[in-house]
Amino acid sequence: MRRALPPLNALRAFEAAARLGSFKAAAEELGVTHGAVSQQVRGLEDWLRASLFERHNRRVMLTPAARAYLAEIGPALDRIAAATALYGHEAGAVLRVNAPSTFALRWLVPRLARFRDRHPAIRVRLETSNQPLEALADPGDVVIRGGPDIFYGTTARVFLSEQRLPVCSPGLLGRVPLREPADLRHHTLLHSASLPRLWDDWLAASGVAGLEPEAALTLDHFYLTLQAALDGIGLAMGPTALIADDLAQGRLVTPFAGPRLPARSYCTYVREGRESAEPVAAFLAWIEGEGAGEGRLPQG
Repeated sequence: MRRALPPLNALRAFEAAARLGSFKAAAEELGVTHGAVSQQVRGLEDWLRASLFERHNRRVMLTPAARAYLAEIGPALDRIAAATALYGHEAGAVLRVNAPSTFALRWLVPRLARFRDRHPAIRVRLETSNQPLEALADPGDVVIRGGPDIFYGTTARVFLSEQRLPVCSPGLLGRVPLREPADLRHHTLLHSASLPRLWDDWLAASGVAGLEPEAALTLDHFYLTLQAALDGIGLAMGPTALIADDLAQGRLVTPFAGPRLPARSYCTYVREGRESAEPVAAFLAWIEGEGAGEGRLPQG
């Protein structure tokens, strides 16, 4: 029996606009113009002979009929995407992963060879970005960010936790010993522009709030701060998950057992319905296995 189906592009435009609550955001996600999304939605409304959006100047609101329609077609499009990834040779060959740059450099990239060895048929395309999940025009298959946070239509899974505490090179500690937090006044403290209060919070927790170090150096990116610590320039606030290998191999040391500042966990974010697609499911199982037991240092 012949199915009465509206044009697929019109369905995609409506689903994106309805999910994001904006024709502009839908256009950015789909890689088309605002006018194209508007035209596709109007065409779908004509096809359905029903109004889907209430238009109010620069924002749109779903009609009751549109909300019910979205609840049906959203999962249907997810199942189509999942089936395509599972059974389509070309579509399933590449897994797109979006991760923060420091995390990718310090943790994910050194481990990707193990994923490749286990799943040689899956090609990972790693993209780095520090943008929030909701700001990504095209999030790909798996997004790695802090959390867990809640996003409509997205499943979050924690795979790695961490804490933060001071770290430095063994050579630096040999030149200028650190017996107690107050001794930091003889050292250079390394700051990251993206996390400017880490040292203030740790010093306050250590009972030496307001301590003035010998020098301070601020770098744009967190991975530069860690590299400066490795090079013996000063002390950085090290995230335990990202420095575990350096500590195990003696490139970095922790002069104090604590206090340890809490940090957000690392999570994977995947569109609902996509978790069961073979490449995505394989990656999630692998990264959760890699993260198990990491991110926590033995208590001193």
